Amino acid sequence: MSSENSKTQWGQLIPLVTVFFFWGFVAASNDILIPVFKKAFDLTQGQSQFVSIAFYISYTVGSLIYMGVSLLLGKDLVNKIGYKNGLVLGLVISALGTLLFYPAANLGSYTLMLAGLFIVGLGFSLQQTVANPLAIALGPIKTGSQRLTLAGGINNFGATIGPLIVSFAIFGSTTTGDITMDIQSVKVPFLILGLAFLLVAILLKFSSLPEQPEAIIESEEETVIAKKSALQYSQLVMGMIAIFLYVGVEVSTASNLPAYMENDLGFSIGDIAPYISLYWASLMIGRWTGAVEAFTDDMNTQKILRFLAPYLAFGIFLLVNAIAKHDLTPFYVYGFIILVLIFADMASKGNPARMLLIFSFLGIVSLGTGMATTGMISVYAFTSVGLFCSTLWPCIFTLAVSGLGKHTSQGSSFLIMMICGGGIISWIQGFVSDSIGIQNSYIVGVLCFAYLAFYAWKVSGILKAQGINFDKKVSGGH
Repeated sequence: MSSENSKTQWGQLIPLVTVFFFWGFVAASNDILIPVFKKAFDLTQGQSQFVSIAFYISYTVGSLIYMGVSLLLGKDLVNKIGYKNGLVLGLVISALGTLLFYPAANLGSYTLMLAGLFIVGLGFSLQQTVANPLAIALGPIKTGSQRLTLAGGINNFGATIGPLIVSFAIFGSTTTGDITMDIQSVKVPFLILGLAFLLVAILLKFSSLPEQPEAIIESEEETVIAKKSALQYSQLVMGMIAIFLYVGVEVSTASNLPAYMENDLGFSIGDIAPYISLYWASLMIGRWTGAVEAFTDDMNTQKILRFLAPYLAFGIFLLVNAIAKHDLTPFYVYGFIILVLIFADMASKGNPARMLLIFSFLGIVSLGTGMATTGMISVYAFTSVGLFCSTLWPCIFTLAVSGLGKHTSQGSSFLIMMICGGGIISWIQGFVSDSIGIQNSYIVGVLCFAYLAFYAWKVSGILKAQGINFDKKVSGGH
């Protein structure tokens, strides 16, 4: 690796992570739009869920369109237009989607609003295809997964404040309990969002982001055998299954937790919300911890930050719930569970394969404990899955695109296509729960983690055979 990539390129990474913020902001804001559209258009609960379907299916459709365009061009789309231009094009597509909300509101058309969300998601699909491998490439390969983890933390921040801002823009408050708004009120926030997309597109166009990252070009040279398609690399094909199952277990664990707490433990719906909040906060806690190596090479500083970062994130969770006047007493014990995350992160030594193996094993332990116990122990066990899911996306992504060279963006697109696992695995667990109960249905998540552990073990050998060893790719580069 050249000296240019011996350190994280912060001047390039900082403008890049702005797009990660938008993904979280919009995805979480959909939870506000669902009850809005349900009341405004007099929809059933099932019909209101088309908001989520339209948004998430766009990732898969966008990846398929990407493949089709690349075939017509006879060359990978991003390789042809460049990584920076790919990001700009994705932002412009998303901005066009927000414009549809204006005529949709004027016409009172739910279908047109769904089309707008779908187009926003199409733009996100292209942005994700470009931004994930780019974040890995902007520095030494050893800390690639940590940079992606850092970007994921920015995504979590967007997801945290998105619903609050959108709710305030539509209702004039941060609650949606009594929806008395007119559908016209969605026009302004989405026009502002579209303007933000365009401003960031301009920022990125004139930034120092590379069109063809040197690390991605060089990684092709490191591969023993050059291949004609990304699908010829077993680390990618197995990684596609891993992404599908990872997103699946992350989403399904949270989506089935309210029903378990309400039906099996007798919680009221109002008392469940802080625990769901803790689950998603756990992802932020884990990502802040996992991103430490991206900031400094100094081991002593890393040790301090490894303890400071997760408890700072946990403190933010406690502060938000204190403002919401929730009883914080049940959550203090969670501080001890965070210690498990910290020591697991230290044991991984920054190696994405080792981290994936350790965290997948801890995911199995958490789900197994949740299934074998009752009461608050089971709730904490299921909630802690968020801690151990937190860094799996960057680990899998880094491993899956390593060594792909000029096929990196194509491989990235295949991985983005597999985000649909979030909906499918959740549905499978719900189907299984009808037969064996909600608590026992978490066996679906155990099987997901089992494959992730297998992938972590298998992919190390695959990459070493191609001359890629994350333990030897030291920060200084060579």
